[in-house]
Amino acid sequence: MSETTLRFDAIGTGWELDTVLPLEPDTAEAVAARIDRFDRTWSRFRSDAFVARFAQGPVSTAFPDDARDDAIALFDTYRRLHDVTGGAMTPFIGASLERLGYDAAYTLVPQGPALAAPAWDDVARWDGEVLETDRPLVIDIGAAGKGRLVDLVGDVLVEHGHEAFTIDASGDLRHEHGSGAPEPLRIALEHPYDPRKAIGVATIESGALCASAVNRRAWGEGLHHVIDGRTGEPTATVAATWVTAGQAMVADGLATALFFTDHESLSGAFACESVRMFTSGLTDRSAGFPGELFT
Repeated sequence: MSETTLRFDAIGTGWELDTVLPLEPDTAEAVAARIDRFDRTWSRFRSDAFVARFAQGPVSTAFPDDARDDAIALFDTYRRLHDVTGGAMTPFIGASLERLGYDAAYTLVPQGPALAAPAWDDVARWDGEVLETDRPLVIDIGAAGKGRLVDLVGDVLVEHGHEAFTIDASGDLRHEHGSGAPEPLRIALEHPYDPRKAIGVATIESGALCASAVNRRAWGEGLHHVIDGRTGEPTATVAATWVTAGQAMVADGLATALFFTDHESLSGAFACESVRMFTSGLTDRSAGFPGELFT
């Protein structure tokens, strides 16, 4: 499909944009500006980020005008994910990650026993405009934030006249075939314990495919980024997940949610299809997942 390929690093990961039409410099600049604006609002690794103020103490504030739509999309999605996982997923997981060593300085050294995230309704209220907190909270939207940013980059491409494109942000992918004949992508589902192998293939005509695995952002024995907010402990039963959905933000968030619940529970709240691989090596999939498994 690709006429133009743009590769770059942003928010700590590699990106690749493939477009049918040539990617003009002003479009690339608009993409970079949108990513920077998102990062300046949401990164818990930046002391100047807007969300850093919530780590300093009780706060009651609306998000900036240029971040309001993102706040609504992310907090509303997180609330649904929180409820469908019984509290395992929460945007207030940042302090739990820091306790395990995944902090702004990337010390990667645990600072003590696991720390459960505070219960959402005990410490925060979100009314669709203002986030009010009762105590210092380290906000981390990593489970759905990269997917949200993939969607935003897709919006920038559409605004600049691109109908057909593929965005790949290291495991979070959005593909649009435009008004022409569909050009489905066949995407290997990488084995979490051996990147030279695939456990199956997904076929995407239009929409998003997002993956999560315990071998990504792992830094010690049993230490990785998929944390159960109820305990503060890394998960130990599921090794990798893949989810398809219309939006990358939704697929990204559900790829983490699938570590804590099953597809039937997720499909009651979201339109999605999925695959899981357990640490035992067994796999399961939803009936409508667009692809095949080799194991």
